Formats: sequence, structure tokens, C-alpha cells
Amino acid sequence: MEKQPLSPLEDSDHSPAKQPAELDRGLGLVQATGLNIANMVGIGPFITIPSFIAAMSGPQAMIAWVFAAILVLCDGLIWSELGAAIPGSGGTYHFLKRIYSVYPLGRILPFLFIWQFMVSGAMEMASGYIGALSYLEYAMPKLANDFTNIPGGTRWIGVIAVCLITLLLCRKIHSIGWISIVMTAGTLLTVTIVITSGLLHLDLSKIVFPQNAFHMDQKFATGLGAAMLIAIYDYLGYYNVCHLGDEVHEPAKTIPRAVMGSVVIIALIYMTMNLCIIAVVPWQSAMESKNIAADFMESLYGRSWAVLFTWLILWTALACMFAITLGYSRIPYAAAKQGDFFHVFSKLHPRGKYPWASLLALGGLTSVFCFLDLGTVISAAVCVRIVVQFLGQILALHIARTTRPDIHFPFRMWLYPIPSLIAAAGWIFVLVTADRQALLWSLGVVGSGILVYFLRKRFDPNFDRLGNAA
Repeated sequence: MEKQPLSPLEDSDHSPAKQPAELDRGLGLVQATGLNIANMVGIGPFITIPSFIAAMSGPQAMIAWVFAAILVLCDGLIWSELGAAIPGSGGTYHFLKRIYSVYPLGRILPFLFIWQFMVSGAMEMASGYIGALSYLEYAMPKLANDFTNIPGGTRWIGVIAVCLITLLLCRKIHSIGWISIVMTAGTLLTVTIVITSGLLHLDLSKIVFPQNAFHMDQKFATGLGAAMLIAIYDYLGYYNVCHLGDEVHEPAKTIPRAVMGSVVIIALIYMTMNLCIIAVVPWQSAMESKNIAADFMESLYGRSWAVLFTWLILWTALACMFAITLGYSRIPYAAAKQGDFFHVFSKLHPRGKYPWASLLALGGLTSVFCFLDLGTVISAAVCVRIVVQFLGQILALHIARTTRPDIHFPFRMWLYPIPSLIAAAGWIFVLVTADRQALLWSLGVVGSGILVYFLRKRFDPNFDRLGNAA
């Protein structure tokens, strides 16, 4: 097997090669899967269930979980195959760089990915902080009044949380891996309480479908697309381990297992949890709720227990933000090291060897997006990355399989190319059924990225030199 590159986040550029025993300190299967799960669960389903049900105006929206699960399973096979074959910090950037760099203008796709990622990744993280604030206000009802005279209100608390998570990540990867296990334990405890409570009080008679719930028309298709977009947002993170490829032990085995295992686990958890909630809280009330998990617990055990559970949800939110920020901070760093993004992002802290510039940039953008509407950041976070990242990766895999014999694939998707075609069709369906504002965000980010790319190429004297050196 081809020897894997050293982790740039642990060593200086000119440090000697590590011994095999030292490489064992990378992320193992449990840690990698834990990071994925913490990323995927987080607070996502606790803030999106109301809008998810409202997208199709009834419990028939549950089918969107199934379709979205099929989509991310197929897409997960693409991530697994690329991650096992081309492991490296940066995930999609690393894949696009390796595969497209031999073609004219091949550098534009890696740059566009980083450019859109800085926006979509920060929006994804901001949505978690925004959603957590509604639960914080539930636990502390007088909190909103204390911020009445402050522009932005309680959103500033989200900004403070962004700063705290950023500071917590300013350390070496080995200690971070074990922190992720502790945080994931709290995440799994949260969903276990919801599922167990729901199963003990399950009332399937409350799941009543509205008239013409499954009438196949344009309204149904649009609603399904909107519900799938929300479900996909909740599934995001199944690929988080690919962003840390240089820091994973035996990536050819660990990455596919962590990706596919986390998708299956979370799909089962999400569908069960949603069923439990709408079998306790009538869906007509659930889709109007601002704190569905708190309302669920209050209806079963009263407000005191609901408030206590709310604090556990907030812990889950922090665990999610921790995992996402960790993985995402490595992407601009990897691109900058190769000369495909602005040089400042290639900076490492001299002692901790973490990418401080990437952490600060993502933290700053996330803080800004914390002041936007929750629905906007959720829709835009998904749509902005579809064209360059998800569809770009699918095409990259086909190109690598058919024209790049120099790339070895230790893991291959089952029934190739059917899963990749299903994934491509799914992403296109979600994109064309998205609301206009999300589409404008997508076009704006991609368009501005193309403009910045050619301006940089025109005025940066080191642009070609850095790219050729990489």
C-alpha cells in the first residue's frame, strides 16, 4: 500500500518521518465515528423538526428522511472511495486538487470549493448556534428581556459561544480526539432519552395524515424537495472524517467504516426519534413549536424536567459545533499549503501546530452569520455546496476511475456506478426545488469565487509558482 503522508498539523514542514508507533496516535475508528456522529446529531434535528413537518404539512414528511438517507448513503460511498484512495487534510479540496489538477483551469475547482466552503461551512455552524439560542431562552425565560435594548439581542450569546469553541480547539489533535468521545457521549445520551421517552408513551393514533397527503403533483414534489433539504442538513457531517485524512490511523479502512457506519446509525436514530416525537406531540402543534424537544419533554414530565433536558440539548449543540469546527478548520489550511488559497491560511501555531488562521476566519464568518434568519442559513448552507462540492466530487470519481490509473482504490463502492448516479440525481432534485433565496446564495458565491480566482491569478505574482510547486 502507498505510504500515507504525514500530518501537517502535528509536524513542521521539515520534520523527520515518524515511526510507525507514533502514527498510532491518529484518530482510530471509534474516535473518527464519534466525530462524525457528534457533527451529524448536534442540535440539528431539535431545531428543524417543526420546519421539516411544515414543508409537507403533515407526518408524510417522514418519507423525506428515507429519501435523504438513501441519498447520503450513496454519496457516502463516494466520500468513502475517495477518502480511502486519496486521504489528506481538506477532504473535497484534496480530492479535487489531485484529480482535476492535470487539466487546463484545473485549479479553479479546488479554489471554488474553498471559497464556497468558507460561506456554506460558516452558515452550517451558525445555524447550530442560532437554534441553540431558542432552547437557551426556553431554559432562561427572562434572558430575551435582558437583551431587548441591545442590537442583535441574544445573538451575541451565540457569538460568545463561537469564541469559546474556537479557543477549545487551539490544541493538538490527539487530545481533541478524546474530547470528541466525551462530547459524543452526551449527544447519544440526549437522543436516547428522547427515543426511550417516546417509545414509552407512544400513541400512534396521533399520527393522522391530512387529506391528499400523498397526491403526486408539483406541490408534493416541491414539499418533498424542501423536506429533503432539511433532512440533508441534519445528516451533514457524515464525511467529517475525510477532512482529517492526514490525521486518521489506517485511513483506507477507517474512513469508509466511519462514514458508512455513522450514516446508518444516525439514519436509524433520526427516523425513530421523529416518529417518537410526533406520536407524543400532535404534528399540528409540533410544526408550530420553537423548541420541539423541550415541548416534547414538558408534555411528558413537566417544565422542570424539560428545562433540565434543555441544558443537555445545549451540551449536544456545543459537541456538534466542536466537531464541525475541528474538521472544517483543516480545509482552508490544506488548500493554502498547496498554493490554492490565500497564504495566510497556511499558518500554524508554533507550539500547538493547529491552523489558527483558519480557526479565526471561520469563527469570524460564523459570528456574522449568527445574525441571519435560521431558515436562510439552513437552506443556503446546503445549496451553496451542491454544485462545486457534491456534484464536483461525483464527476471527479468517474474521471479518476476511468483516466487515472496512478490512483489506487483500496475501497470501491458497491454496484458502481449506480450509487453515484442516484446521488447526482438526488442533489439536482434538491437544488431545483430549493427556494429562490437559497439559489441566489449559490449563484452569488460561485460567481464571486470565479471573479476572485481570476483577479488573484492576474495580480498575485506567486500564484503560478505556488501551484506548480504543489
